[in-house]
Amino acid sequence: MLEVKNITKIYSIGSFGSQQLKAVENVSFTLTDGEVISLIGESGSGKTTIGKMILHLLKIDKGSIIFNNQDVSQLKGRKLKEYYRYVQGVFQDPFSSFNPIFKTDRIFKIIKKEYFPSLPQTEWSERIEKALSAVGLNSSEVLNKYPHQLSGGQLQRFLIARALLLEVKLLVADEIISMLDASTRIDVLNLLGDLKKLGLSILFITHDLSLGYYIGEKAVILYRGQIMEMGSTDQVFFNPLHPYTKMLLESVPRLDRKWKEFNVAERNAHPEGDCYCLYYARCPWADKAKPCPLPNLLEIEAGHYVACDHC
Repeated sequence: MLEVKNITKIYSIGSFGSQQLKAVENVSFTLTDGEVISLIGESGSGKTTIGKMILHLLKIDKGSIIFNNQDVSQLKGRKLKEYYRYVQGVFQDPFSSFNPIFKTDRIFKIIKKEYFPSLPQTEWSERIEKALSAVGLNSSEVLNKYPHQLSGGQLQRFLIARALLLEVKLLVADEIISMLDASTRIDVLNLLGDLKKLGLSILFITHDLSLGYYIGEKAVILYRGQIMEMGSTDQVFFNPLHPYTKMLLESVPRLDRKWKEFNVAERNAHPEGDCYCLYYARCPWADKAKPCPLPNLLEIEAGHYVACDHC
């Protein structure tokens, strides 16, 4: 369904844009029908940038994004509008997705106007009722309400219902439960699991490894805009090979023991140039006197890829 091919995003920073920051560099992965991929990494790793490029909210500097055998990176006008009928995003802060001066169900009116103008209102109302029911919402409790009158969990479900009305095939879920309380989180995760069973593909963007493992079938570990490790969740979580993946897993708090500090190397700033391993400054395996060259993403076992020459 979705094929991301060597996408790169470069931002101009500094005085008058004199410097460049590679937020994402040569990232590639595929997402099939009814599959969930967890895109995992710390803040600044490029997760959200990738999601925004897929949603056509950011321009791709290099590479391509193929959706249903069509390159969508250059879509405009009607073709882009049609793309949004099948690909939608839900973001971290549900309140920022709504205009506070309008009632929440205004987004349903916009969808009808743009995509289903000839559909009778009675049939459209039935569709809304069905979509809200699918995400566990009671129409009498959430319709005709302002955003501040609903909880964060209700608003996130509301946005997922919006996607269902458009008959989406791919949902980009960017940290959609990080602002929700624990009980609501599991409800939203289970909702995504139910939608997956109906054939919805999901790119689940998160910094929380436990959530990534819970929902994802495949995991992509990002560091400074590049893939460090990629494979099935069992491969990545139970047989981590890259030192960055191991550090992330060691950093997850556990109930059976007190905090255990994971020792990382302490070196000076990353060497200049694009020919060195991005993780050199923190890698416990690297030679202090000789920075490692930039590794390729190698397949260590079937479906398990690692960007490290020491693995």
